[in-house]
Amino acid sequence: MSHYLVTGAAGFIGARTSDMLIEQGHTVVGIDNMNDAYDPRMKEYRLKKLQAKAGFEFVRDDISDREILNRKSAITSRKFDGVINLAARAGVRYSVENPWAFLESNVTGTLNMLEVCRQFGCKKFILASTSSIYGQDPPYPTSETASSSEPMQPYAASKKGAEALAHSYHHLYDIDVTVLRYFTVYGPAGRPDLAIFRFVKWILEGQPVRISGDGKQSRGFTYVDDIARGTIAALKPLGYEVINLGGHEVITINGLVELVEELTGKKANVQYGPPNLADMFMNQANVTKAQEMLGWNPQVNLQDGIMNLIDWYNAEREWAKDILTP
Repeated sequence: MSHYLVTGAAGFIGARTSDMLIEQGHTVVGIDNMNDAYDPRMKEYRLKKLQAKAGFEFVRDDISDREILNRKSAITSRKFDGVINLAARAGVRYSVENPWAFLESNVTGTLNMLEVCRQFGCKKFILASTSSIYGQDPPYPTSETASSSEPMQPYAASKKGAEALAHSYHHLYDIDVTVLRYFTVYGPAGRPDLAIFRFVKWILEGQPVRISGDGKQSRGFTYVDDIARGTIAALKPLGYEVINLGGHEVITINGLVELVEELTGKKANVQYGPPNLADMFMNQANVTKAQEMLGWNPQVNLQDGIMNLIDWYNAEREWAKDILTP
């Protein structure tokens, strides 16, 4: 049994990763500031389920506040086998509107959690990064050797800064660091500001389906359980590595709408708008490195994963129908 600190524990990936660690017999201290970056009812739902489990302890705090290192809490008084830093401001479009929030959470927050490792003797650090870091026109499928030096928006730039900080702490203090670049994650209780959740809700509730651009842009979607499995697999000693975790099925946004229509049995009222300059046109992961170093492959296909989300939404519809989907 090991003891882990998971930041962003009420977040989409953080909650599932914490849950999976507990299922494997580990204990988790979870930290989250429960901000309103998206509808906080979703975070409260996830947190309530985690708090019902033995082996989970919650700390409500902000990783971007330097004083977190001085406050007496489970974070400063426990010995951790690993810090899994999943807390972040996410979303390429919102980072254009408020880049300061992204810098604070994603860069300063990462620095503070690296300091937890340095000051309190934790030798393993996992950083959640993003496929957005590869910029506008990478080779497809994109491997970790592709350039990450031309970010298209502050979100990707902040993650690049976090990666660089993590490398410096590996170099200076011999902290074992694994950077995981996630590709478009979805699943039950997912982020309501992302496409699949929005499309499921909008189609089931008979609301207009809003698409930026012509819908021909595409994504390699990755099911949340696959992401959580890969994150946990990356807890083993690796030195310093950057590893993609991404889905094996690429679909256009138009194709995604059609798939949700098919699985729900309802027709979408699609409304197209202007393209967003912050968006990548495509992402597709080369996961050879994850296969070789972590023994990881995505297991859940897109149709099954979306059906799981639809089933979850229908089961929780009484309150989920009111979740804000900007």
